[in-house]
Amino acid sequence: MKLTQLSETTLSKIKTVRWDRIIEKHERPENWESVFRYSKPEFMEIEGRWVLLPIESSSHANITILRTIWSNDGNSVTLFLKDTTYEEDPFFSGFLAICDRLVGEDFYLAVVYHEWFIIDNRLTTVKND
Repeated sequence: MKLTQLSETTLSKIKTVRWDRIIEKHERPENWESVFRYSKPEFMEIEGRWVLLPIESSSHANITILRTIWSNDGNSVTLFLKDTTYEEDPFFSGFLAICDRLVGEDFYLAVVYHEWFIIDNRLTTVKND
């Protein structure tokens, strides 16, 4: 899926959605219109579903999805990811995104995008060997 495939009505709906961010100590809610104004995001396919994150499409090759948690009703997903576009260190490359399905659409849109220190929880993570 590409943003260029969406109708103007759908793009207008996306632009009005507010999302919360904490990136490089800058925290504030903003709307998706500012994402489109200052960057070039694009959908990512994650486990067969389309997700739009407030990041440059050029960063997609540097992103590793570490964990996904889909809601029981299928309308939300929580993502833990590593983005090594600017930094390899787990202290600086981790992010958390909470995404909701846009009403009437078949994709997910970030409503929260925060920095996250990548933590290896070996004592709480079940391994299927």
